[in-house]
Amino acid sequence: MCKHCDYTIHGAQHHFGWDNSIVPALTVAPGSTILFNCMDSSAGQLGKSSTVADVEALDFGKINPVSGPVYIDGAEPGDALKITIEGFSPQTRDGTAWGWTANIPGFGLLADQFTDPALTIWTFDADTMAPALWGEQGRVPLKPFTGTIGVAQAEPGLHSIVPPRRTGGNLDVRDIATGTELYLPVEVAGALFSVGDTHAAQGDGEVCGTAIESPMDVTLTLDLVKGANLRMPRFTTPGPVTRHLDAKGYEVTTGVGPDLMSGARDAVAGMVDLLSARYGMSPVDAYMLVSTCGDLRISEIVDMPNWVVSFYFPRAVFE
Repeated sequence: MCKHCDYTIHGAQHHFGWDNSIVPALTVAPGSTILFNCMDSSAGQLGKSSTVADVEALDFGKINPVSGPVYIDGAEPGDALKITIEGFSPQTRDGTAWGWTANIPGFGLLADQFTDPALTIWTFDADTMAPALWGEQGRVPLKPFTGTIGVAQAEPGLHSIVPPRRTGGNLDVRDIATGTELYLPVEVAGALFSVGDTHAAQGDGEVCGTAIESPMDVTLTLDLVKGANLRMPRFTTPGPVTRHLDAKGYEVTTGVGPDLMSGARDAVAGMVDLLSARYGMSPVDAYMLVSTCGDLRISEIVDMPNWVVSFYFPRAVFE
């Protein structure tokens, strides 16, 4: 429970897709602090007892629900909405916090290589936020953040929640976490802000298409920067961003060539091969694991005609 919140947006106050005609769930003054009850990205279709069959049966019309929208008094096109991430509280079921990671056929960086559904269910301690166990071998450090966070577009009609946009949306940036200040361009009166798709952990790139998808309550403060005229989202972090992963160093694989997407695929595939051989796990399990904690990085993009993409996997997971 948020002790300093002005308002609460309940889980039932959610929507699918961006549409500037959706009636606001709440109207607030700039500077208001709001507690959002966010569903997991499956909108409850997957739970602690789910199986692979439930992944196959997913209704993609109910993916990535976002709580809101919130109308901010005085917000106008050309302003920026400043969102301060105050904190997260994982929702619990049967006494534990939980989440899921899935390989969804047709989705993910290596979708052509991993065509069958797969599912991992995670549990973790909501109070200590200690690393979540990966089978008997590994532990994934947790860092809650909001995967989807944005404001409505000026263009009328219903727009898919899946792609990120200049107004935010499904950004899936791991560092939009506690203490971060995010700035989004406002395109419509009131901004019409919504948030959801909360994650317990994710690697940069979210390479299999899912992270540790976990329902959480998130507390945000919404404010305005008048006349900011932002072209794209920007954010400020309160400090170091990889301290939860850095302790033991990294295993790194690379992709080298003239195409960044091919390089990214080669780097991730190389890490899947490395972990599968070293730890005896199935390739699809390695693929899902690296999506929750490994980082894709552009290491070099100037030495034409070839660029270098690297994939960093934290050794702390197994050490």
